[in-house]
Amino acid sequence: MTVTYAWVITIAMSISLQTLKEAVQIKEQISQLEARLSRILGGSLPSVKSTGAAKGARGMSAAGRANIIAAQKARWARAKAESAPAGKPATGTKKKNKLSAAGRARIVAALKARWAAKKKGTPKAKATAKAASAPKKKGGLTPEGRARLAAKMKARWAARKKAGAPPLNAPKRK
Repeated sequence: MTVTYAWVITIAMSISLQTLKEAVQIKEQISQLEARLSRILGGSLPSVKSTGAAKGARGMSAAGRANIIAAQKARWARAKAESAPAGKPATGTKKKNKLSAAGRARIVAALKARWAAKKKGTPKAKATAKAASAPKKKGGLTPEGRARLAAKMKARWAARKKAGAPPLNAPKRK
């Protein structure tokens, strides 16, 4: 384990001086024990940082990589051929819906007429613009409609009164 300046500062800020001295002493003991163990075993101990497995030391040859690429391309081609509908080539492109020249000409003519009418300010164009900009009236009764409703309600009340039925707003009897 390498001790960096930032590590020492971080540790020093979070612990007391006595705890720091104890940590340094333990670190020295660990170093001494590692050296002693390496003398007993007759060589140096491999450290975690020096092993190549952690870094991915194994590589791949160009031929191996080419084999993998070829196999993947073959899998893609097989999958594409299986998913293609019958009767159509697997690598064919989808047919685009195209607008005929006559259809395009009709659309252009209609747009030109619309813009000309708007620019000229024809009554139809003005009426359409005014109707589009005017807010719609929500609900409400016309005076004629209100008079018809009132007449029907009066007739209904009169029929009820004639039949001897109590008024609708009368309290219920128990």
